[in-house]
Amino acid sequence: MEQADSIDSEIEARLLAAVDRMPAFPRSVQQILEMSSNINCPPKDFVQVIEKDPVMTMKVLKVINSAYYSLPNKINSVSQSVVYLGINTVKNLALAIAAVGVLPKRNPRNFDIHQYLVHSLTTAALARQLCGLAKGDIEPGDAYIAGLLHDFGKVVLAQFMSDEYQQIMEAVDQGGVSLHQAERRVLGTDHAVVGAMLTRRWQFPYELSQCIADHHNAQAEATVLLDCVRVANQLSRRHKLGDGHNPFHPGEQLASTRFGTNFDAVMHSLGDIQVIVDEAQMFASVSAS
Repeated sequence: MEQADSIDSEIEARLLAAVDRMPAFPRSVQQILEMSSNINCPPKDFVQVIEKDPVMTMKVLKVINSAYYSLPNKINSVSQSVVYLGINTVKNLALAIAAVGVLPKRNPRNFDIHQYLVHSLTTAALARQLCGLAKGDIEPGDAYIAGLLHDFGKVVLAQFMSDEYQQIMEAVDQGGVSLHQAERRVLGTDHAVVGAMLTRRWQFPYELSQCIADHHNAQAEATVLLDCVRVANQLSRRHKLGDGHNPFHPGEQLASTRFGTNFDAVMHSLGDIQVIVDEAQMFASVSAS
């Protein structure tokens, strides 16, 4: 495992078993990601992939017909959704719905799924926005999915290693240590590495899994994707958008100056992010109902 300080063989075996117990990610989402790499892929192809998954279709329509969007007429098909909201919004909805489907139905001990989801969704949306500011050949959808999944290792730990997770939370609550530092003390590794193990099991692209593995690794080589996720995560934590159990520390420095020289400069470049926050809150509420 990457970033392991001194991981015990028994802990490692339990982590591998925990990752194996996580549900599979829908094949339809894998197809959407593969198609997104082709900028010439027509929207109708995405629509067909979603519509072949009846559960996904039902949930997309549920969100789109919610009071948040207040569309003039009820939407009865994914293709109609694209007309009203655009293909990127519908794609992101499908990805977020897939992530929610893998989450546990009830809150594990010391873990609030709703707050976790709001943090993940805002990080995903901010990473996508930052991608638009970056100079580099990167698909905004890649930044979105990396931001959405960056903390999934926490879900694995909270569900299947609850006693150790309790120790980790106590260390964080006492102050003076970040979540990933507390995880390394207790487990010899952190949620970023566990999340990468999970996305590799799901057969996501190597670059995405590596980004997740490195988002707390200060020694990792910078990439546009990694910088987008790191800074988006910091902004989400700094503005208390949801709760990733990793409080922002006042002395924390920007993980990258690619988008500005300080946090205020980055926020200024992004403009009003209230729409991002509102959409995340809405989706987290609607998807749980």
